[in-house]
Amino acid sequence: MLKNLLKATVFATTMALAAGTFYTPAFAETVYNRGSAAEAETVDPHKTSTVYEADIIRDLFQGLVMHDQKTNLIPGAAESWTVSDDGTVYTFKLRKDGLWSDGSPVTADDFVFSFRRLEDPATAAEYASMLYPVKGAEDFNTKKGKPEDMGVKAIDANTLEVTLKAPTPYFLEMLTHQATYPVNKASMDKLGADWIKPGKLVSNGAYTLAEWVPNDHMKLVKNPKFWDAGSVKIDTVNYIPTEDRSSAMKRFEAGELDSYGDLPTEQLADLKTKFGDQVRVGPYLGTYYYAVKTDKAPWNNVELRNAISMAIDRDFLAEKVWQNSMLPGYSMVPPGVEGYTPALAKYADMSQIDREDAAKKILEKLGYTPEHPLKMEIRYNTSENHKNTAVAIQEQLKPLGVEVTLLNTDTKTHYSFLEQKGNYDVARAAWIADYKDPETFLGISRKASGNNYSSYNSPAYEAAMDKAAAAGGKPEERMKDLAEAERILVDDVGEIPLLYYSYHDIVSSKLHGFDDNVMDIHPSRFISKD
Repeated sequence: MLKNLLKATVFATTMALAAGTFYTPAFAETVYNRGSAAEAETVDPHKTSTVYEADIIRDLFQGLVMHDQKTNLIPGAAESWTVSDDGTVYTFKLRKDGLWSDGSPVTADDFVFSFRRLEDPATAAEYASMLYPVKGAEDFNTKKGKPEDMGVKAIDANTLEVTLKAPTPYFLEMLTHQATYPVNKASMDKLGADWIKPGKLVSNGAYTLAEWVPNDHMKLVKNPKFWDAGSVKIDTVNYIPTEDRSSAMKRFEAGELDSYGDLPTEQLADLKTKFGDQVRVGPYLGTYYYAVKTDKAPWNNVELRNAISMAIDRDFLAEKVWQNSMLPGYSMVPPGVEGYTPALAKYADMSQIDREDAAKKILEKLGYTPEHPLKMEIRYNTSENHKNTAVAIQEQLKPLGVEVTLLNTDTKTHYSFLEQKGNYDVARAAWIADYKDPETFLGISRKASGNNYSSYNSPAYEAAMDKAAAAGGKPEERMKDLAEAERILVDDVGEIPLLYYSYHDIVSSKLHGFDDNVMDIHPSRFISKD
């Protein structure tokens, strides 16, 4: 039988080559070429900040709990957990078949080390504030406490106990985020900075890192030590960064990409005609906004920020620039979070003409006219969509006496600049839900957040967010408190929300398990390919 199979394979290969095509035997590995709109900066779970990195790290590592392909909460490195009656103590039972890719067991001590590393000021983690609900975490991160005082304890090798400051309803959802994933201390101690390199990275997810050629591809291969390796259908995942959306569409059409997550919206109608239901558009928990430097004159003037925000025609952006693949946005929290009503900007119900008139009066009061314009620079990361958005706003503000210049950089440079609190006026940014709760959108504007690009600092807002956290055990009261906090943020124009996201993916009909969901999360371990 083997002899006949070999003969058949040789014959088929010969015929395929004669026809000018490449033949892949039936027993060849399954390869998923996964397009990405930007290059990852790192695969260190504790030093990431972008969706592009999150997709990759979700394949390489596994947290205590995870999302499935429909974003339902499922066990991850922990096979089960219990919660104390007062909602403050979580006890996780780690699976005994959980292994690192080097064959060593994943233990409770790995999570103790990793949670402490995330909070260690020396790590400078963008997402350190995510674990602030854990007892002692904020104190350690702000140099007021010690790591051993954090409420994270290994009861034994397979039992992890986490104690919170107060009941936190979104805590389990939060643990699906890559910042809470474990890293391998033994590997880091042995290799130093090289622990993160391809072929050396020890991870506990469905895949391991085999290659990383910057601006070309990142190759992930199936991890045979993964506890559920038998259900993983894709052998190799190539993450292929392609910032130019039009080029990505050509690569998809040529079969070089099996999926891509950010379509050029000016081509959306044509793409739907050409690719049919391979183009997917639907609701997505994300807010497209402009960060504004609130600690820099003249942008420290709330009236000025409010005038600029009012003058922007969001309906035009949604309908014309984004081809109805986005919705006009007037709050930081998008619609769709169960039990929560977003706090909208007070001018949301005004006509666009009335908004522009009100904005013009404010600008004139502050001394800005077409003859004496306000100079404003908009920074944005590479994308036709972001460029078209900035150009449209440039044109909208010009008649009101605002002279806008544009500055484009690649995504890695753009976000690095914002994270380092660079000197700017206004910058394009976006926030995609880390978990299905309003706090993920509101927490980024807190003083201590590494994602507070606007340097927004309001004692009233901090107090309102603290009040909401204290009401953690009373869901309705907590949601009301969060809405009151958002009202402060929106009235202060701590950020300028512009649009609510929809996902707009293109997915080959050969892929299965790439299920539509409001988080636009698609772990490769659940995907198969014809």
